Amino acid sequence: MKKYIKAFAPASISNIACGFDILGFAIENPGDEIELFLTDKNKVEILEITGDGNKLPLEVEKNTAAFAIYSMLKSLNLNIGVAIKLHKKMPLGSGLGSSAASAVVAVFALNELLETKLSKLQLLEFALKGEELASGAIHADNVAPCLYGNLTLIRGYNPVDVIELNLPKDIYCTVIYSDVEIKTIEARKILPKEIPLKQAITQWGNVGGLVAGFLTGDFNLISRSMEDVIIEPVRKSLIPGYDEIKKTALNAGALGCNISGSGPSVFALSNTLEKADFIATEMKQAVDKIGIKNTTYVSKIGNNTPKILEVE
Repeated sequence: MKKYIKAFAPASISNIACGFDILGFAIENPGDEIELFLTDKNKVEILEITGDGNKLPLEVEKNTAAFAIYSMLKSLNLNIGVAIKLHKKMPLGSGLGSSAASAVVAVFALNELLETKLSKLQLLEFALKGEELASGAIHADNVAPCLYGNLTLIRGYNPVDVIELNLPKDIYCTVIYSDVEIKTIEARKILPKEIPLKQAITQWGNVGGLVAGFLTGDFNLISRSMEDVIIEPVRKSLIPGYDEIKKTALNAGALGCNISGSGPSVFALSNTLEKADFIATEMKQAVDKIGIKNTTYVSKIGNNTPKILEVE
């Protein structure tokens, strides 16, 4: 029987402009790693967390990865001990699905270690329990793409209905993370409670157009559908220099540019690796001018699934 496993789960981009809480895709990097050890203590415990600057809780009931594992074991009626070492490989509060990656890599690794052969949808339910601790609400637009590895549409939550969507062969994502922490819970508090019908109609049209653009490989349709008239106007105030960053990306040839999750990360889509790299350079220069420390990532979108790194 396996006693140890190490696994990786990728960061993800959620909302994708107009698809608030329903659309997301995984990227190649960054991501989180986890090590799980089976023990004879009949409890879940956290041995170590690295890369978090001592910000994450070590208590099982407060930690996204540990609580997801606890929920899974409880549901399966398994009285076994699991010790955890969590390695954060991306910034906290970055808008890149950090908490989702932790929850996903935890249940993915446990499923492989115990050979329980649960489906992705079953694993999703447990990962969502962990994610809820961080965001204060159940939303799967980071958890689902992180687990499934592709572009996902969350059709509904009662029950959770995840639809995997096809992507064009050549589509790339450029991300710039500015070193400014934005908590998801706080970013949700500033959102409007009611939406005018005219704005809602515009948003629905853009969501439909964006999904159709991805499915048909119509880059022009993707580009003109990446408009968010509800969330972006409110949240962009949390990101220093956002309007200039977006303008720079579009001038550099991006199909579209918007806030990744709650921010402060900003993402841009393009249809060649060369464009994606050039956009990264231009966006970095824009943020450098503001004087904020930043990091860029360039990734091909599609099949960026969780992976086993080691097993014993």
